[in-house]
Amino acid sequence: MLEISLVNDSYSREIVELILNIQQKEFNVPITIEDQPDLMQIENFYFASGGSFWGAFSNGELVGTIALIKFDEKKGAIRKMFVKKEFRGKEYGIAQKLLETLIAYCQKNGIDEIYLGTVSILKAALRFYERNHFEIIEKELLPSKFPLMSADNVFCFLHLKS
Repeated sequence: MLEISLVNDSYSREIVELILNIQQKEFNVPITIEDQPDLMQIENFYFASGGSFWGAFSNGELVGTIALIKFDEKKGAIRKMFVKKEFRGKEYGIAQKLLETLIAYCQKNGIDEIYLGTVSILKAALRFYERNHFEIIEKELLPSKFPLMSADNVFCFLHLKS
């Protein structure tokens, strides 16, 4: 059974393990925990500014994450969207449920523009965002307050209908 719920600092170890495994071992992205201090301070980094962080659990095991940084009154950035390899795909629908949870939170909290940065080698992720009506935009078109990550080289935008 799949359950999506809010996660906080008490889940940091599991979150770091899940995310670093995917980044480093699966996709060879040269990124370390030192490059992502937010993972060790989820409450301060995400919740304090009006954002959030969710985990997808299958029978109690963390199998996916998604986070939102609220960086302006009506703007947010998706971060840390990861699903464990064995749990990806339409039959599970975990990424879709995580994204729908984040969008529902945005709509409820007056956030009507969502941005994200990703890496071009994550082709399936890009297809997923495009299927969900995100548009690829140039880096120069990002809002000035958008929290850039050095590894990101593709940027997407979604305007939510109110």
